[in-house]
Amino acid sequence: MSVIRRRWFVASLSVLAAGCDSSTAFINTDPPKLVLQITVDQLRGDLPVRYLDRLGPGGFRYLLERGTWYNNAHYRHANTETAVGHATLVTGADPSRHGIVANDWVDQETETLVYNTEDDRHHILGQPSKPHEGVSPRNLLASTVGDELVVHSGGASRVFSVSVKDRGAIIPGGHAGKAFWFSKSTGRFVTSTFYHDEYPNWVEAWNGQQHTDRYKGTSWTLLGNREDYVFGDRDDRPFETDFGGFGRTFPHPFGEGSSPYFFAMLTFSPVGDELTLDFAKALIERELVGQGEATDYLAISFSSTDYIGHLFGPSSLESEDNILRLDRLLAELFAFVDDNIGLDNTLIVLSADHGAPEAPEHMASQGLQTGRTDFDWFATAEMKRALRERFGRDDLIAFHSHPYLYLDLEAIGQSGLRTEEVEAFVAEEIMKLPGFTYALTRSDLLAGRVAGAPIQDQIRRSFHPTRSGNIHMVQDQYWFLHSDEDAQRIGIAAIHGSPWVYDTYVPIFFAGHGVPAQTVTRRVGPHDIAATLAAYLRIKPPSGSIGDPLVEVLSHGR
Repeated sequence: MSVIRRRWFVASLSVLAAGCDSSTAFINTDPPKLVLQITVDQLRGDLPVRYLDRLGPGGFRYLLERGTWYNNAHYRHANTETAVGHATLVTGADPSRHGIVANDWVDQETETLVYNTEDDRHHILGQPSKPHEGVSPRNLLASTVGDELVVHSGGASRVFSVSVKDRGAIIPGGHAGKAFWFSKSTGRFVTSTFYHDEYPNWVEAWNGQQHTDRYKGTSWTLLGNREDYVFGDRDDRPFETDFGGFGRTFPHPFGEGSSPYFFAMLTFSPVGDELTLDFAKALIERELVGQGEATDYLAISFSSTDYIGHLFGPSSLESEDNILRLDRLLAELFAFVDDNIGLDNTLIVLSADHGAPEAPEHMASQGLQTGRTDFDWFATAEMKRALRERFGRDDLIAFHSHPYLYLDLEAIGQSGLRTEEVEAFVAEEIMKLPGFTYALTRSDLLAGRVAGAPIQDQIRRSFHPTRSGNIHMVQDQYWFLHSDEDAQRIGIAAIHGSPWVYDTYVPIFFAGHGVPAQTVTRRVGPHDIAATLAAYLRIKPPSGSIGDPLVEVLSHGR
């Protein structure tokens, strides 16, 4: 690794923002060799410190004790889903500006369901082209901080992105990066023809080593002694999920590899993050990340926390064990980066794409009124009867894709009805149903009939005129509402996607490259991260950015 002369000086700065504890810091005035943006899928803001007494020295503790921790960070939009949050993290934009309004939405021209990274022009490399299986970042309407870094450097900077999930890699990779993700059907890390015409040799070599084979015939077991766990005596609750024989209790067997769910079950455990880290290490080494004259950018999205939270809930023995393992994994990543690039040459930012709710049954046991809404509620006899009585026909609702209800505009037109009138009626009927607290129509949003209440503002920030549905629905707190029929069928324990605090609350950490140790309690948001990185790197903010640079990082680091 080449050694670049660095200018260091010591400065003692008073912190201007209330709620900060600061310490004297070494200030690195050279730009970082690497920006490492880590996203932990479904890492609610309290989870990094929930089991603080059992965390090791190099993972979360490194961020907490040697970095800048924003412990009051919240998303501002209403639909807190994976694709949406990842897009906001790297663009600094609300969904209304970056266009990723949901994991799926209905295309108004073709009236077909669109996946957030869907692009039939670019199939998975090495696999035949199939309808709705091609992917690229084309649906992301705004530039990312990585895109802007490449533009600013005249192409000298490079952008890479890795995740188990395709959307967790494609969206952070932006338009100028190279993205790789894990295939649950082949057990390989793959990419699409948008990025490469053929796999780099090192990717073929990594896949050829068949890393998943070492998990055949093994199980996910507890890292420590059961009696040391907060949830050690709650390992088998009725609302937890037994998917494909994975079980609701430890140990969770992966099987011998013959099951069609074998690769998926690996991602339903900390193994998914282990594979992601192994691949990211190979990428750093073989692509010489952080070794050039210009700043490189690497996005890593760890997905296991999300899968485990869905299957077992965030207050579960599985989630607790995963956080302890994630802590060790982060320590391993930081040590690897230190050895290969140097933490003093690396600017680290870690956050999450959304928070997490507790399972409705768990909160009901605490005395709250909660429940689950059936997938086909809008097709019930009661709703059809209400539509017939009001409009003379009951086929005016076309589709439900969280959080949107789409109306059948052709049927509405054939009946000589006004879309605005049908929207208003259906929204009113929705709010009569148990488990719903609010519904806002497309017509009201386009006409500006929004009073400015907190939920209305969150919905407005999520609204895109050509992608959002006719009605944005909001469930009551801790109620299960989602349009994923498979999630309903297999009994997912908990699911995010609401505007409530448990889903908007995430951590934000900055560390490395002279960033000081301090805790900031003022309210900020993940939309501020891209603006902060742009200001830190002295580049233009992404095209849709509406965030403010976080001054506590800038006043010390640059």
